[in-house]
Amino acid sequence: MNDRDNRNKVIVRTSIIGIIANVLLAAFKAVIGLASNSIAIVMDAVNNISDAGSSLITIIGTKLAGREPDKKHPFGYGRIEYMSAMIIAAIVLYAGITSLVESVKKIIHPDTPAYSTVSLIIVGVAVVVKIILGRYVKFVGKKVNSSSLINSGEDATLDSIISASTLIAAAMFLLFKVSLEAWLGAVISLVIIKSGLDMLRETVSQILGERNDPDLAKSIKETVMSFPDVHGAYDLVLNNYGPDSWNGSVHIEVPDTYSADQLDQLIRSIQEKVYAKHRIILTAIGVYSINTKDPDIMDAQKKVREIVTAHPYILQMHGFYMDKEKKTMRFDIVISFDAKDRKTVYKDVFEDVQKHYPDYQLQLAMDTDFSEE
Repeated sequence: MNDRDNRNKVIVRTSIIGIIANVLLAAFKAVIGLASNSIAIVMDAVNNISDAGSSLITIIGTKLAGREPDKKHPFGYGRIEYMSAMIIAAIVLYAGITSLVESVKKIIHPDTPAYSTVSLIIVGVAVVVKIILGRYVKFVGKKVNSSSLINSGEDATLDSIISASTLIAAAMFLLFKVSLEAWLGAVISLVIIKSGLDMLRETVSQILGERNDPDLAKSIKETVMSFPDVHGAYDLVLNNYGPDSWNGSVHIEVPDTYSADQLDQLIRSIQEKVYAKHRIILTAIGVYSINTKDPDIMDAQKKVREIVTAHPYILQMHGFYMDKEKKTMRFDIVISFDAKDRKTVYKDVFEDVQKHYPDYQLQLAMDTDFSEE
């Protein structure tokens, strides 16, 4: 059994535990809520049912995401896990809106609750169960990098707070004969809605594609740079196709004396080492040829770098190559997203370098800041 199969098995097992726990809690709370005429406890029971549904969706999503790549989807089905996390967020959001509507109705037309010692004890036990369940599910979710489990764990932790709030409302009624049920239900609903929106926002961000993790990017570049003839690693792009499923590309700087055979061997060695160490497939490695023969050109590179980096918002210059015979100069610049107009920065840099080297034809590329700090 490979690592992916083990991961999927852990997710399914954890989700089944969540389903069983939530169904039992929902049944107990529904009976107590209806018997005591408590809208807050009934809404809490509804929320437990939605949690059970979330765990079921997690299982289905994990099974679908584990399918092998095929002709239609050569990068696999891993992103289905993000879709299942989005559905869970939508369920949480719907549960919150539904609860808010019911709570507002009870505020307008209030009922008097009737608590019993047994009902309060069961709700208290539910609080403890949800705290343990929430921490367990979230812990496992982080361990196996499952957004669906993390969302379910956060929701379960939120449920424990909600259940504790119903106990506070019960105590207020028993001690002071003041019913806060409907108002508490409204507050609970707003908390659930906020939680759902936060989950949805985070999942949508993952699907859209987030900036590379700077620490991961740095580590990968260090691995690439560990080869003696690699003088620089730039333009690292990582594409995520589901949790722990990454493809990427990078540019490397190598001496202009390298033969095609040497370059082919170097690229294959880099791909093997990056996959072995980081479990990331580098599907493409671009090459920058750097001058190593002419000291004058190396001095020119230093001067150009000073000109370029003197401009604000320039994060990096790389891929420099000058041909004195053909009078050409090429290099790439990385412009920060903080610049109001990146095209204007590019134009200013181009004109400044051209002013210092009027006889040269410039080939200046504007790179995107994918992972640099």
